[in-house]
Amino acid sequence: MSADLGLGLAAIGRPAYITLGRDADLPGDRSPAALEARAHELLDTAVGVGIGWFDAARSYGRAEQFLSTWSGPGTVSSKWGYTYTAEDPTVDADEVKTHDLPTFQRQWAETRALLGDRLALYAVHSLTVESPLWDDDALLHRLAEVRDAGTPLGFSTSGPRQADAVRRGVELQVDGGPLFSAVQSTWNLLEPSVGPALAEAAAAGWRVLVKEGVANGRLTDRGLPAGSPLRAAADAAGVGPDAVALAAAMAQPWASVVLSGAVTPAQLRSNAAARDVVLPDLPDLAEEPEAYWATRSSLPWA
Repeated sequence: MSADLGLGLAAIGRPAYITLGRDADLPGDRSPAALEARAHELLDTAVGVGIGWFDAARSYGRAEQFLSTWSGPGTVSSKWGYTYTAEDPTVDADEVKTHDLPTFQRQWAETRALLGDRLALYAVHSLTVESPLWDDDALLHRLAEVRDAGTPLGFSTSGPRQADAVRRGVELQVDGGPLFSAVQSTWNLLEPSVGPALAEAAAAGWRVLVKEGVANGRLTDRGLPAGSPLRAAADAAGVGPDAVALAAAMAQPWASVVLSGAVTPAQLRSNAAARDVVLPDLPDLAEEPEAYWATRSSLPWA
């Protein structure tokens, strides 16, 4: 396999998220202290199974804070562009996206205060072709200053037009050079449509991170129907279907890091078994991108 396994903290930095079965995976006490203890347990488990890349975001609740109070080794990436608002009763959303200069300036300072020199990659969170970022000269030049000062920049993608955003990002030049050098996209056996664009990014020398490799739990025991070919392949390999799904992502020649979204040590160890899977031939499980993203949008926060 060409890719390393990493750990994303989207599902552990905040009390609620859209992963299937998460209500059973976390205790009733989801106070900051309880979540921090679980996050540190996961991070320690990750180091124990040889995982060394950890991904956060300003909108992942207290994920950056939990990383800042953990003293283990590893490479840390984070993202800006969403503001976590679930704790504000006046805001009818868990997070609000704003790609503008004031938001970057504020969140860059917040991330640096927590992560300091541990930060190895800073990404725009969920950059789409409709984002105002592309035409915001002041923001682009400020980002270029951060790039030129030594922090690699990237962006994450979501939605059925991920490939368009990736290709536009690869082409973006600011102040004499490419602004970005990394991308984090959703790729899994149900939604592989961004794959050719990610291959182009990798060919351009970019680092490619894969998120949602088990489709927010849909490619695990909790989400697969009886008789699923993925479940049968996992049984034959003696692993969970999550491991086979992640092995499929890790086998992509353009992938650099495939992120686990585990919230329990047992899930993380099961995910880590992907590194030893001999990937079987699997039927095409892909859904139409619009249908996949509509299903994802309907998943409840729990």
